[in-house]
Amino acid sequence: MSYVDGFVAAVPTAKREEFKRHANSAAAVFKEYGALSVAECWGDDVPEGKVTSFPMAVKCKEDETVVFSWIIWPSRQVRDEGMAKVMADPRLQPEVNPMPFDGQRLIFGGFEMIVQA
Repeated sequence: MSYVDGFVAAVPTAKREEFKRHANSAAAVFKEYGALSVAECWGDDVPEGKVTSFPMAVKCKEDETVVFSWIIWPSRQVRDEGMAKVMADPRLQPEVNPMPFDGQRLIFGGFEMIVQA
C-alpha cells in the first residue's frame, strides 16, 4: 500500500499566493522524484481547540492560516529515495525557493497507509 508524508504549517495569510507558487514549484520536484500526488490545502474551517488543535499545534497567529498538506508515494522505499533527492535538489534550496512561512513550526511525519477506501 502507499506511503504518505503529512504536513501542517501556519502560513501568513497575506502570503497565500506566494505560498501557492512555492508549493507548485515543490510539487513538480516531488513528482519528478517519485511522488504520486501532492496536495496543499488552505485552512477554511479550522477551529481553535481547548486541549489540542491544528492552530495550537503550529502556534498559529491571528494573521496566519493553517495549511494541511500531504504527499502520496508508492512505497516507503520510493519515499526515502525520493525525499533524499528532493532535499538535495538545487531548485528547492532556501536561497532559490524560500519557504514563505516559519519552518520551525512545521509539523511533519511519514505514515504507512493502512486503509484506503
